[in-house]
Amino acid sequence: MKRRSLATPVCVGLMVIGVAAVPRLLEPEHDHHVEISAAAMVPAAAELPRDGWVATASSDETGNEPTRVLDGDRATIWHSRWRTASSLPQWLTIDTGKVQRVSGLVYTPRSGRANGRIGRYEIRLSQDGTTWDAPVVTGTMADDEAVKTIGFAVSSARYVRLVALSEAGERGPWASAAEIDLLGDPGLPPPVTGNPSVTGAWGPTIGLPIVPAASALLPGNKLLMWSAYAANEFGGANGYTQTAVMDLTTGQVSGRRVDNTGHDMFCPGTSMLADGRILVTGGSNATKTSIYDPRTDTWSSAPDMTVGRGYQGQTTLSTGEVFTVGGSWSGGRKGKAGELYSPATNTWRPLPDVPSTPFLTADPAGVYRADNHAWLFATGGGKVFHAGPSARMNWIETAGRGKVVDAGTRGDSRDAMNGNAVMYDIGKILTVGGAPAYEKADATKAAHAVDITGRTPSVRRTSDMAAARAYSNSVVLPDGTVVVIGGQSYPVPFSDQTSVLVPELWNPATGRFTALAAMATPRNYHSVANLLPDGNVFSGGGGLCGKCATNHPDGQIFTPPYLLNADGSRKPRPAITSAPAAASGGSTITVGTDRAVKGFSLVRTSSVTHSVDNDQRRVPLTSSVVSPTSHRVAIPADPGIVPPGNYLLFALDIAGTPSVAAQLRIGG
Repeated sequence: MKRRSLATPVCVGLMVIGVAAVPRLLEPEHDHHVEISAAAMVPAAAELPRDGWVATASSDETGNEPTRVLDGDRATIWHSRWRTASSLPQWLTIDTGKVQRVSGLVYTPRSGRANGRIGRYEIRLSQDGTTWDAPVVTGTMADDEAVKTIGFAVSSARYVRLVALSEAGERGPWASAAEIDLLGDPGLPPPVTGNPSVTGAWGPTIGLPIVPAASALLPGNKLLMWSAYAANEFGGANGYTQTAVMDLTTGQVSGRRVDNTGHDMFCPGTSMLADGRILVTGGSNATKTSIYDPRTDTWSSAPDMTVGRGYQGQTTLSTGEVFTVGGSWSGGRKGKAGELYSPATNTWRPLPDVPSTPFLTADPAGVYRADNHAWLFATGGGKVFHAGPSARMNWIETAGRGKVVDAGTRGDSRDAMNGNAVMYDIGKILTVGGAPAYEKADATKAAHAVDITGRTPSVRRTSDMAAARAYSNSVVLPDGTVVVIGGQSYPVPFSDQTSVLVPELWNPATGRFTALAAMATPRNYHSVANLLPDGNVFSGGGGLCGKCATNHPDGQIFTPPYLLNADGSRKPRPAITSAPAAASGGSTITVGTDRAVKGFSLVRTSSVTHSVDNDQRRVPLTSSVVSPTSHRVAIPADPGIVPPGNYLLFALDIAGTPSVAAQLRIGG
């Protein structure tokens, strides 16, 4: 096979894991307000010339020597020893002959036979071939013949080592490769540097077997992710979905194809039910409903929706029911009135007096784009507040036939499709970014604080972000600050141009944003972000476009500033030593800590897809001191404040440093 041209550009931080044609694109006082140079176009990284390279390996079979990975012929391979005893891990090292800037490794697996395809792996770098740095990437590759491009933060190295920790199909203790290439420095703008207690820090890249276009936090410190019918692309209604679960404690990732529900869960609505199960609705199979139960690690079918939908807005209510509306990406381009799912009866009920019309944006593509990704927040009595992305806001009643009441405009905001809305405090919502059209329209830097604690919502313009963003994700932290990650200043699906690599942290006390440490990889369309129980944030995904240059089947974990000292070391943090596993609304619980703390907060576990995480909310708690290490903590009685479900309970010390969360189920 002819070797790829050395000039072939590959975007840094991506993994091209598909070989099918590109699918049809979707149609048409340390607060520093600074300009972010990383918002400029993200250039591509080219493969480095192989002149003078040498390949060595932990073992090899005669005829399958490591030099085969540099001969430009996919029909020849390096294979670890198999005729006599061999065991994992196995490694393959490339000596480039000089120290140079490296940003990724391209792994071409053997074709024709599966034995030796690398599964779990890590990549290490060295300047002298003797002293090896900690892994710059750890992850898992899919068991297929597709070329994998594994990106990582730009680093200086002469030697690059790919370590095989498992064989992809667990067929034996072997490793193999047909070709290996390396990526050079794409010339990214310099990252934000400085005090980690202000900027935070990113961990190494974590390779995944799928592009995570949706994700949900599970009990037991695990993260569920899924893509579509394929690991790296979408299209059609194929009746199955590629999923993965990452154990955040061990770092292990397991993949699974879900067939039994007949549901391609790409572009769905997602909600966390009161009992901790995850409800996934519509998408590529527009009427289907699937439920994941983390207690049994099983997927099951629920009744079909009354209306086929994709890109709908969805949220869990104070009643434990689930409301959804809109979603003309799939299931027909027409008005998609709301409907309600009852877990108690396992049925859907239409809400004919909740049409999608009040929620539409003025997108030039019409309803196909105008009714997408509604920002919905549960309030008391089964009601919902609609905060956007349309410039007009609404109250929604779900009793009987339903009802929509106009709530005025979101201040001076225009339509803000693919922006974010996050409930950072009781009845208080931060909205950031977005654009007046789904794609190919300038995004905004604007942010607004919306207060819905009164009869009439109040809106105030906070300071702007430093960078305009659409397709970004926002995550509320246990101290009430909000981190905004990724996005593009000019949103275009499946493009990494105009990517914003510098996250920003919003402080509700000042209304201002602070620039944070830059990411290694663009996170745009089809990316996700989740708060983790240890107070860190997972950010991953982007792409899902087949054989394209913007697939990102990987993630990174961000450590926020509140966990770090100025030298980058970890701050001492409080620990919760005892807490109940469940509580009812209006109750008072006793929580033990290892030291005196300032207070407690709840953050609801949630699921995210397409920049929307409607179940996400933070609830600060009232507490009293029994002793320095024992506290009486009051749970709000109103299920509109704490909708039933699983929550992360954090203790915070006087400096605002959070504990690792205790898991607490409220109601349900």
